[in-house]
Amino acid sequence: MKRTFRITPLQTDILPALQQAIDQKTKPLGALGKLEQLALRIGQIQQTLEPVLRHPTVVVFAGDHGIAAEGVSVYPQAVTQQMVLNFLAGGAAINVFTRQHGLNLYSVDAGVNGELPNDPYLLNRKIARGTRNFRHEPAMTPEQCAQAIAQGAEVVSQMGQAGCNIIVFGEMGIANTSSAAILMSLLGDIPIEACVGRGAGLDDAGLSHKTQVLQAALRQHAIEPDPFTVLTTYGGFEIAMLCGAFLQAAAEGMIILVDGFIVTSALLVAARLYPAVLEYCIFSHLSDEAGHQKLLNLLHADPILQLNMRLGEGTGAVLAYPLVESAVRFLNEMASFASAGVSTKQ
Repeated sequence: MKRTFRITPLQTDILPALQQAIDQKTKPLGALGKLEQLALRIGQIQQTLEPVLRHPTVVVFAGDHGIAAEGVSVYPQAVTQQMVLNFLAGGAAINVFTRQHGLNLYSVDAGVNGELPNDPYLLNRKIARGTRNFRHEPAMTPEQCAQAIAQGAEVVSQMGQAGCNIIVFGEMGIANTSSAAILMSLLGDIPIEACVGRGAGLDDAGLSHKTQVLQAALRQHAIEPDPFTVLTTYGGFEIAMLCGAFLQAAAEGMIILVDGFIVTSALLVAARLYPAVLEYCIFSHLSDEAGHQKLLNLLHADPILQLNMRLGEGTGAVLAYPLVESAVRFLNEMASFASAGVSTKQ
């Protein structure tokens, strides 16, 4: 992996003052529950008692996977390209929710197997027209993987230059739950059977077939559980870009709102490379994909929501965004006992 990242572990000196500011609001101690934990983490990330959310932005990375040829998804590979076009037309769930909550939205062509139009909200970072079929050969070359990580980082730098300090990552890629399951299995030392889920809607027979394909793929490649090697062998271009995006966002001190199963698998790779990246992450929701709870447990994560969602695209994270905003607002705008003239607990 050629690119290196400088991620500073969060300073703890400000925590007592932040906790005191939270505790002095006109409420019983701890009465706002997880909102208080969010306010504490956000204030620590920004090293201030008065945090600000600027230009919240969603970036959806899209790429195709050679493993789709093995019939591990109920949808054809063409759906990846079709859904990116849907994003650009404003018709997907992520478009609806970002419009509702006032977030910027960009799509990234990380490796879609098809041509996409020029559009100001589409960033062309295509590495190739999809990865190779990792059932038979590594998904990427090391050079391609390193390039994808670097491109993901560059996208985040672009958003940072536009003033963004809180970012959401989404993904789109038919068969990418297969990549995510293997990354989780190898880097989390979990049997593949416990990592594989139904993805976009496999029935029991389809789930059994998917599991058998992934078991065979694991036998095909005798590799060390090194994060970069695992990502190169079994990942996707969009997952590798997500890895670089996570690392750059943390290096720039951004708040990172983490979405579901595939995005979290990319974060697992990033965290195995640079553990401090996790300090900048807020986990938005527990996905309905089978392995997500175990994946969150690996990262010691406590998600905000549980809505039985498994759509991807960054949708779960965007739905959690208003709660993050509420945490910042109560810290900045809620009166203290002293300022409101309210008596404290006796």
